[in-house]
Parts: sequence; C-alpha cells; structure tokens
Amino acid sequence: MAFDTDSTAALAALIDYAKQAGADGSEASLAARESISAEVRMGELEGMEREEGRSVALRAFIGKRQAAASSTDLSTRGLKGLAERVVAMAKAAPEDKFSDLLDERYIARGAAIDLEQSDTARPNPEQLLDLAKSCEAASLAIPGIGNSGGGGASFENSRFVYATSTGFEGAESGTSYSLGTQPIAEKDDDMERDYEWRTKRFFADLPPPEEIGRIAGERTARRLGARKVNSQKAAVIFENRLAGRIISPLFSAISGSSVARGVSFLKDKLGERIFAEGFRIHEDPFVKRGSGSRWFDGEGGAVAPATLIDDGVLTMWLLNSSAARQLGLEPNGHATAGHGGPPGIGTANLFVEPGAEDLPSLMSGAGKGLFVTDMFSPSLNMNTADWSVGVAGYWFENGEIVHPVSEVTVAGNLLDIFARLRCGADIDNRGALQIPSLIVDALAIGGV
Repeated sequence: MAFDTDSTAALAALIDYAKQAGADGSEASLAARESISAEVRMGELEGMEREEGRSVALRAFIGKRQAAASSTDLSTRGLKGLAERVVAMAKAAPEDKFSDLLDERYIARGAAIDLEQSDTARPNPEQLLDLAKSCEAASLAIPGIGNSGGGGASFENSRFVYATSTGFEGAESGTSYSLGTQPIAEKDDDMERDYEWRTKRFFADLPPPEEIGRIAGERTARRLGARKVNSQKAAVIFENRLAGRIISPLFSAISGSSVARGVSFLKDKLGERIFAEGFRIHEDPFVKRGSGSRWFDGEGGAVAPATLIDDGVLTMWLLNSSAARQLGLEPNGHATAGHGGPPGIGTANLFVEPGAEDLPSLMSGAGKGLFVTDMFSPSLNMNTADWSVGVAGYWFENGEIVHPVSEVTVAGNLLDIFARLRCGADIDNRGALQIPSLIVDALAIGGV
C-alpha cells in the first residue's frame, strides 16, 4: 500500500474543496487496510480470505452545523464531489452548539513517536494455513478433545492519515497477527467448548501454534463433567483473561458523552472512592508494541499517561472536544476517529495494578467459591449499575478445584462489586487491557 505522499495530497485537496464549497472548517482522514486470513476445521481448509480497501472521509462545519461522509473514490472528481455533498449536508443539518474542531491549544505537537506498531513480516496464505492447522492439531491431540470448532490465523496491515483545516497532520500505521483455535471436548453426552487466541503487533511475538493449541485443548478437556451448583452467596474469582469484562462498564460509565447525557451510574462519582483502597488503573498511550498505543487521538489531540483510578478514587472523565464543551471541561486526549462521522471516546493501553496473592492463594483465602473462566450474555442497567451475566468455570473448596460448573449466573450491583474487588498477582497481557484475576466475596450465584 502506498500512502504518505498520495494520502497527504488527497486530504489537503479534500479540505481545500470543502473550503471552496463554503465550509468554515473541516477534518479529513484516509484509512487503508489489507488483510489475509485462513480458517481450518478438523485439519481441512474451511476458508481463505483476502481483503484490501481504502477510503477517505470528511467532516465539515458551517457555523455550529456539521455533517460527515466517506467515499472510496479518491479521484479528483470524487474528492470534489464528496466535499460538495458534505458541505451541502452541513448547511441543512440542525445546529449543535458543542460541535467544532478541536481547539488548537490541545493539538499534539512535535514529531511522530515511534511506538513500534508496524512489523515488516508478511506471512503468505500458505504460511497462515500451516499455522492454523498446527494450532488446531495440537488441541486435537489432547485427551478428551474429539472435535473442533475450527482454528484460524490472520494478518492485517492498516494505515490511518488525518488532517484538519487548522493545519494538523498525523499518520499512524499498524500490523496485527492473530492465531487461535476452539476445541470441542466430548464424553458420552457431555460436550464442552473453550478456546485460546492470541493477537500481537509483531509476528515473532506470537506464541508457537503448538503452545496455543495445547492450552486450548487442556482448557477445554478440563470442562468435561460440568454441573450446576446451588444458588448461594460465595466468593467469585474472575480469571484474568476475562476479568476485563467486569471492568469494561467502568470505561463506558466515565465516558464524557455518557456523563453529559446522564446515562451513567458514575455521573455523580468524580473524585469519590468507587473501588477498594489501593485499587489502581493506569493508562499509557506510549507503550511500544502495545495494541492501544497512539501519539495523537482521533481529533489530533495530544495524549498522555494518566491514572484513571488512584487508590480506588475516580480521577477523571474520558473526554473528546464535544463532551468537554458539554461538561465545561478541557478535552484530555480520548477522542477516537470518526472517519465518516463525529469522533467517539475511547482509551489507550490500560493497566490494572496487580495484588500480592497468586491464584492458589486467592482460592485458599476464600475457602470456597466459583472460579469463572467463561462469561456470556451480560446484562447491565447503565443508570442503576445492576448487572448479571451467565458464567461457566469451576467450583473450589478448601482452596482446591472440585468440579467444573456450567449454566449458572452471577449478579450484583457494580458499585457494590467495584468497592469489594481485590486483585490477584497474575497478569494477563494479551490485549490493550492488562489485568490480573479479580475476586469479590459474597456475590450472588444463581444455580439450582
């Protein structure tokens, strides 16, 4: 994919065409992506896909009116036509007193930072197919695994270029490589599924396919013989690889747009302790090879490390320029690119500070309870924080696993759960949220 010169010129032309059509200001972006994926099942090719695409987008302002659209036509005629359509749409749009480009005071300055987001490795379809087959085969070799939901390997290369009529220009590129499999364990009439999947920025950072497959197979085989437990209140430990699903509603609730609309169970909690003492969530957009790294946000804004939860206290809202204006605050680098629409709000790399106890110690200290390794169909009331989710995992007593568990639910109020969460020492670092296992005592378990 060729980008820089052509992309910069295309965006400059788009912004110029928008000005000629009557726009007071505008932002333009170009997104390009190519990907290859291979899927197998029981050692046979299930599918091979290759995708490649490129599009431009424009958001234009007429006073406090705005409109946005995207197009795949990068010809001179196509760019001019896109600009004229978007400006015409903006003239007819309703006024939004909070809409505008990001104030220049908050723009990212200086040269781009090398965050090591792009690798040079380009696996071909045959290599991806071999990886997928090896990964699935390793899972099928585990005793108790009799079938497979499939395995897959993929590669993606992407680039995003952004410019504004106020003079900001920035570009980011990234690669990602994914590999995983979903075995099925069978015994008599019992059938259980699980998975293991990894995604990395650099190809060499992927674990060997045999290791991923072995882990997937062993996890799945251990789930055979699952049964329900009696409804009760007991300690619940959320395994590190899914513990982020407990924390994720936090980030929606502290999004400035949610707070401004009043649809957040944390809208009145800024500066208050909402987690237990010592609980800490730190954000860092500058982690090399991090999946959430970036040197500017979706509006060209400056980004910086921040502590979102400090000693259990909520320290800030996540703000783009629109949400900041609504709340009378300053934007803080959390805009996500709209590319054909207004910017959203999101986070960079997040780190939940681990505790001192490993998983066996958490189980031993709790005595008995539920160790959750899978979650599905969550339900959350964003106004009240009432929450429930279907889970599967293992029942433990005297600090030891007793038997697998399935078809149960756990439920509670997230404000109450957050206040009682404790962190284990085991860190899962496979994504943009690095987090240990989390334990909460006396949580309601719905069984038989």
